[in-house]
Amino acid sequence: MLGWCGFILLQGWKAATCTSPSYGSGGYPGDTEMLTTFSWDDRNVRRVFIRKVYAILMVQLLVTVNIVAFFTFCDPVKDYIQTHPAWYWASYAVFFVTYMILACCSGPRRYFPWNLILLSIFTLSMSYLTGMLSSYYDTKSVLLCLGITALVCLSVTIFSFQTKFDFTSCQGVLFVMLMVLFFGGIIMAVILPFQYVPWLHAVYAVLGAILFTMFLAFDTQMLMGNRRYALSPEEYIFGALNIYVDIIYIFSFFLQFFGSSQE
Repeated sequence: MLGWCGFILLQGWKAATCTSPSYGSGGYPGDTEMLTTFSWDDRNVRRVFIRKVYAILMVQLLVTVNIVAFFTFCDPVKDYIQTHPAWYWASYAVFFVTYMILACCSGPRRYFPWNLILLSIFTLSMSYLTGMLSSYYDTKSVLLCLGITALVCLSVTIFSFQTKFDFTSCQGVLFVMLMVLFFGGIIMAVILPFQYVPWLHAVYAVLGAILFTMFLAFDTQMLMGNRRYALSPEEYIFGALNIYVDIIYIFSFFLQFFGSSQE
């Protein structure tokens, strides 16, 4: 739970700084070296950028689903990772460090091959964390939550492309909700060692799923280029990173809410 709080705090930083040079408002203020090369008025640039982001995202999700399936269906592997929690914390450290580098440093995430190397390491570490979480739930619960996550993410993506509502202008609301989730996670981390409160855990999971669904809409519209804020066309790694994390956390919260723990 404390590990999740650290990542939620990072998401809060992202929501609070959506006007940084990595983002554009109209003509990308603060990122002038890209003004003569790229323009969101050029539909071809936008289509290529979106295709590149979703191609990377599909590879990430394929790797994650395979690892989750391996950890869920292979009993020897499941027993091993559950009895060796040190691997979890090692993976979390790798996840946290690589996310910090990719989210905060424009150089490493923009230049090949370091951007793909860092993203690959991040994806493997995140997949391990997700697979370990899934190993504590029965197979039917994992499959059910995978299906629910896929339907929700597909629906939100289609809605984000079609709706006239601008989610990119709601970063203040997202930040406030993230702080509620952050402090709620701290309270949960303090309470759970002494007494498990099912309804409190369920409320936390529902709030987390709703919030990261909103983040999915936010990050999806950041790719489109016709909203208040838009990602720079060079930030395809950052775009794939954000949407991938949103989907993984939606699945994780659904698993906590709908999933049945193994006896």
